[in-house]
Amino acid sequence: MIELDALDKLATDAFEGYIVRKDLVRMFSRQFPVPTYVVEFLLGRYCATTNEAEIQEGLDIVQRQLASRTVKAGEEELFKARARETGAVKIIDIITARLDAKTDSYVASLPSLRLNDVRIPPELIKEHERMLTGGFYAEITLGYDAAIAQEKFGRPFGIDGLRAIQLSKRDVLDSLSAGRKKLSTEEWRDVLLRSIGLEPAGMSSRGKDAILLRMVPFVERNYNLVELGPRGTGKSHLFQQVSPYAHLISGGKATVARMFVNNGNGQRGLVCQYDVVCFDEVSGISFDQKDGVNIMKGYMESGEFSRGKESIRADGSIVLVGNFDVDVEHQQRVGHLFGPLPPEMRNDTAFMDRIHSFLPGWDIPKMSPDLYTNHFGLVSDYLSECFSQLRNQSRLSTVQGRVFLGGALSGRDITAVNKTISGLLKLISPDSEAEVNDADLEWAVRLALEVRRRVKEQQKRIGSAEFRNTHFSYTLGQEGVEKFVVTPELQSENSIGTDPLEPGQVWTISPGGVDDNLGLYRIEVTEGPGSGVRILNKPTPTAFQESLRYAEQNLYSRATQLVGDRDPRSHEFSVQLRAFDAAKSGAKLGISALIALAGALLRKPVRGGLVVVGEINLGGSIEDIHNAVNIAEIAIEKGAQALLMPVSCRRQLNELSDDMATKVDIQFYLDARDALLKALVE
Repeated sequence: MIELDALDKLATDAFEGYIVRKDLVRMFSRQFPVPTYVVEFLLGRYCATTNEAEIQEGLDIVQRQLASRTVKAGEEELFKARARETGAVKIIDIITARLDAKTDSYVASLPSLRLNDVRIPPELIKEHERMLTGGFYAEITLGYDAAIAQEKFGRPFGIDGLRAIQLSKRDVLDSLSAGRKKLSTEEWRDVLLRSIGLEPAGMSSRGKDAILLRMVPFVERNYNLVELGPRGTGKSHLFQQVSPYAHLISGGKATVARMFVNNGNGQRGLVCQYDVVCFDEVSGISFDQKDGVNIMKGYMESGEFSRGKESIRADGSIVLVGNFDVDVEHQQRVGHLFGPLPPEMRNDTAFMDRIHSFLPGWDIPKMSPDLYTNHFGLVSDYLSECFSQLRNQSRLSTVQGRVFLGGALSGRDITAVNKTISGLLKLISPDSEAEVNDADLEWAVRLALEVRRRVKEQQKRIGSAEFRNTHFSYTLGQEGVEKFVVTPELQSENSIGTDPLEPGQVWTISPGGVDDNLGLYRIEVTEGPGSGVRILNKPTPTAFQESLRYAEQNLYSRATQLVGDRDPRSHEFSVQLRAFDAAKSGAKLGISALIALAGALLRKPVRGGLVVVGEINLGGSIEDIHNAVNIAEIAIEKGAQALLMPVSCRRQLNELSDDMATKVDIQFYLDARDALLKALVE
């Protein structure tokens, strides 16, 4: 007996009849040779309750049905004999069919009985066309006709009836939307994770985000996703076990006929029949035709491919999953993150441009027993039916007028980001009428920008000048601040990246003092209503406190020159000094403190990769620096792209070595206003 938690109670109340205990699912899926959603289909029918007695009763029925209808290895002849003796037998199996041109009839295959020539009425084929592509699981009544067995080339086995294992109700989205309203966003995300069998309790928020991204291809048409990461993170589980609308292609050859269209008989391929087609172990995939990758590229771009003169539209999403043999840092040192793709895709920037999202597989924890949930989640076939219906909607209207994407995004970037935002919003807010709050919208925007920027960064690595600008940003609302989004694996918190920081943040180097060394710092300022300047560091470094006082007084006395019509005295500034070296005093950082205060007030970020150096006194004069060469060397070592220094340092810097001088762009300023104009993004 499991202990129900608060979320179980909420979920069972909100989704009565559509909920199942996920530990029961695992109990059966290990015993019987069928995917999870088949087991859940039966559990959903007989055990969708929290009443322990009813669950036990339902479990007995499910156990009996699975035991009597699934064919274990070695039992094939037993089932065939039963069909002969009793005239028909019921089985649960994956059914596929093909046209036998010699006899002008359709024949079905049942792999668990090793039968490849079972009679099947054309009406059933018309009703379930997916039999002709990849097949699907069904409850099948298999008949046996002794008279036909006597005929030459007779086919005694025939399909008398079948019922596809998936939900047939059409109004599922209404019940999903109604249930979702009873939960907070955080609770609903956890229910989604439990619904695919995972326990969110021990997961990081980045791990949860990555798993939700895996679901986007199910709810967004023609969505192209790549997930590469370490082995053992359950990459193919969602595409193989959870939804009958997904199809997994494992390594090896992918034929153009099977993927897109068979030119011989006009039969539509997997991308027309399934919502998601996933290539597992993608490094081993190759196409049977030379132009296979080009057909795929064309399809990923437009959702169309041509067969002769006719153009065929499909909306199946393409997912490519594979493994890194090394860690992410190493992969980036030796090449780029698309390295594990097959050779014909690996360095093709045009192919990469069609990828909407590069999911950081390294953020997902490795699958272990404590990662599987023992709690309640939505029944898989109900969830996958809802996902499938969400594909018919778009959430772009939610974004319009509320989110403005930055200038670094190309047309394809914008399309990709919009698709990811739309998919994430459908997942966390299935009701198209419901209002999406700013926090949820910003979460989706940041995630969408990050996973697209990761694609762009790899294109930049391959060396294409057209992908040079990867500083993705967004603004929320007309009055909002422009915020930049990074890909965490590229930038560690304590090195100077190329991205602009948030407004109010400045990288700086202290020239040191009597008993303190040179050191790298980041000043972080936030402003709000009130007055004065508070330092959050405890204990407060005395030298920094003095520099900050000079900066504050200069901001007040020269406000018109520095911040125009804004009045700094009607704002309260909170200041934090972060040290990244042994140096801790924060001496002589007046100019960078002034730029941080003004930047926070103007809501403008400092240019990416810039380090600002210099001290200002109460009268507004800039003090001389005596160790400019050492400062420049440290800035370069820490990864600075540009260095802003007092003009009085110019002569000293003649002694900087040629090698060092070529690595950083050194600019000079005359006074505080000049420094501010040169530091802030235009």
